[in-house]
Amino acid sequence: MATFFGEVVVAPSRAGVDDEESAEEAREETPEDREIRRELEKKSAAPLPSASSAREVAVLWSSESGALAESAAEEPLVCSELIVAIGHSAAAFLSSFILDSVCWEVVGVVKLWNEWCRTSNTTNVLPTDSFCLFYRLISDPTILLCQCSCYVAEDQQFQWLEKVFGRMQKEGLTVTILSTCPVADYKTQESTLTLPSPFLKALKTKEFKEQVCCPLLEQPNIVRDLPAA
Repeated sequence: MATFFGEVVVAPSRAGVDDEESAEEAREETPEDREIRRELEKKSAAPLPSASSAREVAVLWSSESGALAESAAEEPLVCSELIVAIGHSAAAFLSSFILDSVCWEVVGVVKLWNEWCRTSNTTNVLPTDSFCLFYRLISDPTILLCQCSCYVAEDQQFQWLEKVFGRMQKEGLTVTILSTCPVADYKTQESTLTLPSPFLKALKTKEFKEQVCCPLLEQPNIVRDLPAA
């Protein structure tokens, strides 16, 4: 470690480290590794599933009886507005400013499992929980909200989109995505220290003809992961 600014120090070298020590370090498991190993051991008692089925995304919708079940064969959901909040911050925003009333009811849930997330059916969730729930406005059933604070892996994003939007009527549907990213990832010629925090930017498709509520996101900034999909 340098004792004064500008001092030249020699980086430590691992040359000559004992092979047994390196092997021991390689054998150390992270919590994620142990979780994956336990899941594989549970599945080994049953017929071995394929990798794709182990990471399958299941979308359950409520029936007339109120039970959640897969119902792809039923009529498409008539939906005029779908607002999807992706990430803990966006999901907490919906909880605090929109869903904090009795005007909404749970109509669907997405279940998935991957290295970083395991969702559940519970509706009594906290902003720090991992979940993906759909809510319907009681006074207007064509307006749906989705809180998705669970991590959706790259190989699961197409399944998520296909199964969620595969049940919805596409004609006349407006989709709004809410997501967040660190200010440090925002690319601008200005100093990020002078930017208000938080601030809002927007992206839109050419089909969206209405006026956006905030400035458009400048190049070369991009959106990643499920919001981009």
